[in-house]
This record gives sequence, C-alpha cells and structure tokens, in this order.
Amino acid sequence: MPDIDKDLTEEDKREAFLRATRGFSGSNGRWEQRAKTGMTDEELAEALKTEIGIYGGSCGPNRMAVCFQGAGLKIWASWRGYPNTYDDKPIFAGAATIRMAREVYGIENPEDGQMRLL
Repeated sequence: MPDIDKDLTEEDKREAFLRATRGFSGSNGRWEQRAKTGMTDEELAEALKTEIGIYGGSCGPNRMAVCFQGAGLKIWASWRGYPNTYDDKPIFAGAATIRMAREVYGIENPEDGQMRLL
C-alpha cells in the first residue's frame, strides 16, 4: 500500500478526522451529548458509522483531500491528490478511529474503571 500520508502532520490528521465526523447537520451537538454520557467502544463505533456515513469525501485547490467510509471506520487524507481507497492505507481505521474520537471529543468509556478514577 502506498504511503499517501507521509506529508501529513498530526494537525492535518486531526483536521481530516473532524471533516469526516462532522459532515452532517447537528453533529456538534450530538458529539457534545455523547461526551456528557460516555459510550462503550461498540456504541462509539455505531455513532461513528452514522456520522461518517456510507462514503464521502472532499477536496479542492490548496486543500487536503479527505475520503471516508463508515464500513471499517476508515478515513484517508492526502495533500498529493485524492486517495485511492482500494490501494492507499487509511490514516484511521477501526480501533484507531475510536481512539481518535475519544481524544478529540472527550468521550469516556463508562466500562473503563480507570477512566472513572481520574
């Protein structure tokens, strides 16, 4: 698989994640509510599938190309052209997408005893 993300910074990856997970109307409010209540990994995966949708993406002049799909919770990004979702490695997939959602949106896992101790 080609390494399309070698030019991406951590800030670029975060921006790609936000673009992939905030595309539908009202998503900010839903993420705020999810952060208040917490979610298990399974619940968060389902929420991510809903917010990411079946398949989507965006690009433009002087803009990073981002592509995403709910199946597998995959997100691709590149400054060098639109990602090829068959050959290119995603920057986030599966558990990595769930971890990023917890970090970005502050969603705790109520089943994680360590989280409650903090």
